[in-house]
Amino acid sequence: MRVSCLQENLAKGVSIVSRAVSARSTLPVLGNILLATDQSQLRLSATNLEISINCWIGARVEEDGSTTIPARLLSEFVASLPPEQIDMELATRTQMLHLKCARYEANIKGIDAADYPLIPSFAGSPGAPGGAVIELAPATLRQMINQVAFAASTDDSRPTLTGVEVRFDNDRLTMAATDGYRLSRRTGGIGQAVAERATLIVPARSLSEVARISAEADEERPIEVAISPTRNQIMFHIWGRGDGKAGFHQADVISQLIDANFPDYTSIIPRTFKTRAVLDTSAFARIVRVAFLFARDAANIVYLRITPVEGLQPGTLTLTATSPSMGDNVSDMDALVEGEANEIAFNARYLIDALAAIDTPQVSLEVTKAGAPGVIRPVGTGPDDFTQVIMPMQSPR
Repeated sequence: MRVSCLQENLAKGVSIVSRAVSARSTLPVLGNILLATDQSQLRLSATNLEISINCWIGARVEEDGSTTIPARLLSEFVASLPPEQIDMELATRTQMLHLKCARYEANIKGIDAADYPLIPSFAGSPGAPGGAVIELAPATLRQMINQVAFAASTDDSRPTLTGVEVRFDNDRLTMAATDGYRLSRRTGGIGQAVAERATLIVPARSLSEVARISAEADEERPIEVAISPTRNQIMFHIWGRGDGKAGFHQADVISQLIDANFPDYTSIIPRTFKTRAVLDTSAFARIVRVAFLFARDAANIVYLRITPVEGLQPGTLTLTATSPSMGDNVSDMDALVEGEANEIAFNARYLIDALAAIDTPQVSLEVTKAGAPGVIRPVGTGPDDFTQVIMPMQSPR
């Protein structure tokens, strides 16, 4: 193999695929990145057997070939090089890869690519339900993932809750995630009708990688999604900006699906409320962050008191946090309050995460009673577009 490419392109490709490198594997080759020539481009691949990522970058290929190189060493070495052309040549017999960039040279010992697991690519994929590829706008998909994936559990002992339920139904896409203490559900149109309904559980980590890579996607070209006929894998094909001479050309994210039944979350979403407060999103987030400084030493508990309008005074939301060892904090803000006065306690961290996922100027907080879940929605969208549910904390007061 003899191939040349730009340092910044190789660095970008390595950073994209390295997130799929296995950190704790008994197979040494899974700690490597696969480098292979592919139709006058350089393809980089990595897998931990649960998620696989392919990335193609522009390159000048003089001789085809492939090898696998230790991911950490390759990443750190390439990142240290100047923004010049990198020339790579592989000695097939010894699997030694020689790299030269400006006045820097290195030889890195690799492992034969034949020992690397076979990673599927989107080209020739079997397709989505009904045999068609589903096309999604990069910005819409990225926003939906960012508004949902954070609510998934990080506890691997509950594998079902580490995933996001992804439901294709006619021309609607619904994503939902919960860790048992909070729920985030987002529904949006996909601009096309799928031939067959499908409900999948995709690992939240895999979707987060799709969102991360799509931040540098060509917004004019849709992200293509395919589901394997056996319903055990989902593939995302992402087009990069430009023609591959700058940044990455295209990338695949292939993820195993979680074989389980997702909890029926619809029953925990309150259908009515006794108190509704409409709040400025940034101001609400600010007073929650201030309260969290004291709450983090007391199980993250913050107390919310919603007071309706009295006379000529506007309604108010008051946040209180108390730490036995640090002190206490009380903050309030104006609110448009509908209904009766109410009090509830929440985990401040969950409130911070929920508000960070909302991009509208105003947000509504719906409360029934102290022991019932609270609902947060952006103001200005349909009631079913984006809903977050937070379970209340047990108040010691």
